[in-house]
Amino acid sequence: MKKRGLHIGLRTIKTALAIIIAMVAAGQFGGTSDKLIFAMLGAMSVVEPTFKDSMRACLSQIIGVCSGALISVLLLALPISGLTAVGIGVIVIIVFYNGLRVRISPSLPCFIMVLICTSSSLHPILYALGRIWDTAIGLGVGMAINMLVFPYDNSRQIRATMESLDRDLILFLEEVFDGDAVLPDPDILAEKLDGLHKQMTLFADQRLLLHRRKQRQELERLRLCGRKARELVTHLAVLGHMEIPGRLSPENRKRLEACCAKVRDKRELDSVMELDVVTNFHVAQILTLRSELLEDLRQR
Repeated sequence: MKKRGLHIGLRTIKTALAIIIAMVAAGQFGGTSDKLIFAMLGAMSVVEPTFKDSMRACLSQIIGVCSGALISVLLLALPISGLTAVGIGVIVIIVFYNGLRVRISPSLPCFIMVLICTSSSLHPILYALGRIWDTAIGLGVGMAINMLVFPYDNSRQIRATMESLDRDLILFLEEVFDGDAVLPDPDILAEKLDGLHKQMTLFADQRLLLHRRKQRQELERLRLCGRKARELVTHLAVLGHMEIPGRLSPENRKRLEACCAKVRDKRELDSVMELDVVTNFHVAQILTLRSELLEDLRQR
């Protein structure tokens, strides 16, 4: 069993930094006695890999604090006990969140509602406003740290995946033309392509404030590479689903060998058949797309 070493990533360090700064800021400018807790929760929630994820977490916190505080104020205006208010409040919050049809946990508004409804010494409106302010301090600090301090950038990972896809491509073609009747499974490359698409979506959701223009240019280049990679895998799928591949043309054989691919299929193309034409067409398209992809990846 392979042992996994302890890994402390940049996101972990950024989260700790955001929490410390948010707690210091809340200690000076917070609005409630529990200001450190809510500043910590706000800062911790928004340190996400992408700008969209951070904004979604920020919105979740704002909705949670505001809805919990509002429902608490309304419940306290009713002639009911604190525990009864808590029971009604939990039902109302869960129903409200289910009605939003979004993946947001109702735990935060329930937590706030319980605190306000069970603390008779608190002024509900002032305390609710203080909660909102404390959380806003944490959210603001967390967003600033997440976007300005080592912002997440997975462009290198995308390039590494494309380079890995290229290595798998050569191995795939070697197996196609190794001289036996067993052809490789193209679904493996399709799965890697799906992973590449997810990484590119992640890159598109990032927002590098200091390099927005460069990020847009890089995204367009990576999207072009992704389209070419998808087209390349389509051609590979055709070869992989043949009962037996056709014979290679001398030109395609030379191009494959120039790619350091070991071609063990020694059949000579002494007469051209339809299967040979189809095979060589797809091989030529694959090698051309591969060459274009490698050229695009060299451009920074």
